[in-house]
Amino acid sequence: MRDRLVLATRGSALALAQANHVADALRAAWPGLAVDLTIIRTIGDAVTDRSVAEIGQGVFVREVQQAVLDGSADIAVHSYKDLPTAPADGLRVAAVPLRADARDCLVSAGGRALAYMPPGARIGTGSARRRAQLLRRNRALIVEPLRGNVDTRLGRAAAGDLDGVVLAAAGLRRLGLADRITEAFDTDVMVPAPAQGALALEIRTDDLSTGEAVGALHDDWTGDAVTAERTCLALLGGGCHAPIGVHAVTDGETIALVGIVSRPDGSKSARLRWKTHTQSPTEAGSMLADLLMASGAGAILAESERGGSA
Repeated sequence: MRDRLVLATRGSALALAQANHVADALRAAWPGLAVDLTIIRTIGDAVTDRSVAEIGQGVFVREVQQAVLDGSADIAVHSYKDLPTAPADGLRVAAVPLRADARDCLVSAGGRALAYMPPGARIGTGSARRRAQLLRRNRALIVEPLRGNVDTRLGRAAAGDLDGVVLAAAGLRRLGLADRITEAFDTDVMVPAPAQGALALEIRTDDLSTGEAVGALHDDWTGDAVTAERTCLALLGGGCHAPIGVHAVTDGETIALVGIVSRPDGSKSARLRWKTHTQSPTEAGSMLADLLMASGAGAILAESERGGSA
């Protein structure tokens, strides 16, 4: 076992909270282990005037991964939903800790739930998936693009610039801001992004010592659920611009999944709930992708590739 490990993380308040959570868990699992953080600035942090989809995949992870590859860090701590589905050469996800709240949530200026928003209410989100599902529920909403850290987004609602913002509940809870949540959407109402609420601890493929250390933090059920979600995303074509939501829950014997593929404007969706007794999360995710494609996701994805929504 190593006597010191270095975690690479982005420098946002949320990323630091997540990395410190991992650091504390490692120290608890391995008394006497020294754990330090190194802060990495990613292209996603530097470019804030364009949407994440416009910048490209991996915008919040590439530089963090490079710190591990070049040896300046031992572990990359990621929000798992930020990781591309294709593995990075020379790296592997060695552990997935217990997932936090996977739901999306609304923070509104006046404490008003989504169902009571008036026509023309302005809701901010930086996610195409959230935008599509908001419009699917209420076509009278005006959904505006939103970038920036959690404080910036919350500030837009608090100032009355927006009627509300939609964020990941896990992020607010990790920052101690759960009291700001107006409404947490059930995963049937707004299907989360694959791996939302989960962390990925990525290490060098040949680093067996670090793999042993982080293995103590792995949660089997979270790992299986996230594998099913990301398998489905990869088979649907996670690199396209179509809004895709997938969420899975397992008890070790069955896997229950819900998935949705939408037009960007929410006018058409393929949505499916499914439960299987298979113990293979990869098989479960693959079957959900097949069922979604058979339910119309293929046509929606093809429209997205052509850049249309009509």
